[in-house]
Amino acid sequence: MENQTLMRERAVSVADKLVQWPRLHKTLVMVTMDAGIMVLASILALYVRLGTFDIFGPRLVTIISASLVIFIPLFFALGIYRSVNRFSGVRAIMELGRAVLIFGAALALFFGASRIESVPRTVAIILPILFFVMASGARAVIRYVLVDMLRRVRFDGNQKRVLIYGAGIAGQQLLQLLRREPNFDVRAFVDDDKRLHRQRIDGLPVFYNDDLERIIIRWGISDVLLAIPSVSRARRAEIVAELQKYSVRVLTLPHLGALVDGKLSVADLRAIAIEDLLGRDPVQPNELLMGRTIAGKTVLVTGAGGSIGSELCRQIMAARPAKLILSEMSEYALYAIEQELAELARDNHWSGTELIAEMGSLIDRPTVHRMMQRWRPDTVYHAAAYKHVPLVESNSIAGMRNNIFCTMNTALEAEAVGVSHFILISTDKAVRPTNVMGASKRVCELVLQGLAARKTKTRFAMVRFGNVLGSSGSVVPRFQKQISEGGPVTLTHHDITRYFMTIPEAAQLVIQAGGMAKGGEVYVLDMGESVRIIDLARAMIRLSGLTERTEEEPSGDIEIVEVGLRPGEKLYEELLIGENPQPTSHPRIMTATEHMIAWPDLEDELAAMKACLDTGNDADARAHLRKLVPEYQPPEVVNAAVSA
Repeated sequence: MENQTLMRERAVSVADKLVQWPRLHKTLVMVTMDAGIMVLASILALYVRLGTFDIFGPRLVTIISASLVIFIPLFFALGIYRSVNRFSGVRAIMELGRAVLIFGAALALFFGASRIESVPRTVAIILPILFFVMASGARAVIRYVLVDMLRRVRFDGNQKRVLIYGAGIAGQQLLQLLRREPNFDVRAFVDDDKRLHRQRIDGLPVFYNDDLERIIIRWGISDVLLAIPSVSRARRAEIVAELQKYSVRVLTLPHLGALVDGKLSVADLRAIAIEDLLGRDPVQPNELLMGRTIAGKTVLVTGAGGSIGSELCRQIMAARPAKLILSEMSEYALYAIEQELAELARDNHWSGTELIAEMGSLIDRPTVHRMMQRWRPDTVYHAAAYKHVPLVESNSIAGMRNNIFCTMNTALEAEAVGVSHFILISTDKAVRPTNVMGASKRVCELVLQGLAARKTKTRFAMVRFGNVLGSSGSVVPRFQKQISEGGPVTLTHHDITRYFMTIPEAAQLVIQAGGMAKGGEVYVLDMGESVRIIDLARAMIRLSGLTERTEEEPSGDIEIVEVGLRPGEKLYEELLIGENPQPTSHPRIMTATEHMIAWPDLEDELAAMKACLDTGNDADARAHLRKLVPEYQPPEVVNAAVSA
């Protein structure tokens, strides 16, 4: 064992020294190697043609001399020796083949023009073929010794037995990448195409997906890598659901664009995200609706640094507004989104949009007045709000002040300068709310409904939807962190459910809803089926290659612990207060008919609420909140109902 270790260390040391050689030395070695191969190929070519060895004959000297004189300057001119040979792949071999073809043509031209009778003309065909085969083999050996074998010699850990799901171009590219990684041992492909069953790709067998269970068990597969970036989300969800039956870690490739751009790397493999489990493909956006309130206009986004606000900004930039005003009270969040959008504009050559960063709180009416008067936007997307339910519940005065009066100030000042479209980002928690956050957002809707009823120039509309994936406070990153730390995974209640939508899809639908607005509409986004959070937690555990620890399975890896509903939290969310939502021209957007309060009455009630907030009278402020939103049920009422 000690001798093996010593030999391994010496091999690594020698290989490292070779890799560290100066570029000139490496080039000289490669030229010398190719020259030697050319001499050997010349001898073999003449033997193949004549059936005898003529090592010292004049015609062999002629063939070797002509070949060396032609191939060395030709290969330098074609850049063959600029390739890093230890990383030579298919593309490098193709470049070598092209160079050999040119070399063969030049050699045939030389022998044809010189009319050397002793040299058979067919040597100009046989010699390049033999040289290409031997030179390609030599480069493959160099790569294997200096890359593949060296990495495996250095690797002391346990190899992961890998199955690649998808035998297309993405799967084949992934295989080439994984063969450079010593910790991955790829055993086979699985594919949905029956025609590939029992075929071989690059030495590995391909199986139809019916054999999935047998392959995983037979070969002890630990990781399944999904190389199906172009498959529909519905089919991906079916595959992921099937893989949940087995104790394997499931990773997936990025979107197809990374493959098209040639930027794929092993580091791009990521864990299965919840959008891979939703099973619903996003609808292609209506470009007319996307650009109607944006293209060539001045657009203001409040809360521009938040989860939804920042994605709205990205989508708006793509629709090419004349000006995009970023309103944000967090200095860092404003800086981050401004820098990101500026880089996005440079990368996509979007030079026609002026970015304007406005830092300040919308609670301050003079700040809002100054901003609106200065920029006079055509369209406003109001995403600024406090959204974290437990924090707003325990800081209800700050939550009500920020959510309600930011909205009122912004809406009134927008109306004063003649903004064309004002779109409020609302939430499903505004429907029969059980917390201050949801109730305050319902009041925001009432503000816009009241203003819209006055038939002003500004078209006020609201867009209501559920949880977005990856937003601040989302349950998904918390579960991922808990799983990576060994658990337990904590959830508030075994029966709790939520709607989920990706942030880009939500932002696109918000913009399209705004493009349809006539004034006063409450738009509701189709969120698909609600998801049980405990099912989500279990899926994430299984797809990490782990098992759930329960009373029946005490040897499991991760335990799921119920910690109880948080203040203001309810078991399930709704999107409608009333019934019979009406369809729109977009299949994922509906309109809801909700009750409203006339603006004069609402204005008086809000003035009374503001007085309570200014004096810190939480109880009276909540009383005004319940008066404005009669369906609001405080936490104590909800908890009593759950306990019963």
